[in-house]
Amino acid sequence: MKRWLPFPVLGALLVAMWLALYETHAAGHVILGAVVALGAVWGYRALQEPQTRLQQPRAALELVWLVFTDIVRSNIAVARIVLHPGTRGRRAGFVDIPLDLRNPVGLAALACIITATPGTSWAGYNLPSGVLTMHVLDLVDEATWVRTIKDRYERRLMEIFR
Repeated sequence: MKRWLPFPVLGALLVAMWLALYETHAAGHVILGAVVALGAVWGYRALQEPQTRLQQPRAALELVWLVFTDIVRSNIAVARIVLHPGTRGRRAGFVDIPLDLRNPVGLAALACIITATPGTSWAGYNLPSGVLTMHVLDLVDEATWVRTIKDRYERRLMEIFR
């Protein structure tokens, strides 16, 4: 049953939502809702992440702590920028960072880390070249940002997701 209906609870909830939205229990709507739900759960199955194993739990814990401290520091830095807008030498910009990391789960984790950190945003990734484009609120030195991403995050993610 799981092969043709990979997420039965999700499918049932989608049919129930369909019937609630249309405020009917007519057989035609039940069938139509079931067809739509079946298509949705098949599409959702295609989006499932690749199976990967955590290789270095200690590196993962270090990364979690590092990201937590970076988020706290970035919150303080962004608050200073917002509260003192007249500070000279501040400019926003884009940084291109060549990545060695190719694991899709590792790249997704890096995207979450960068986007969760205030003042930075994942702007794009070129798969063939492996270049990450990142937007930075306070772009003072591009080389520092490249070193920061590669040394602090990418190296640890490559340890975790070999």
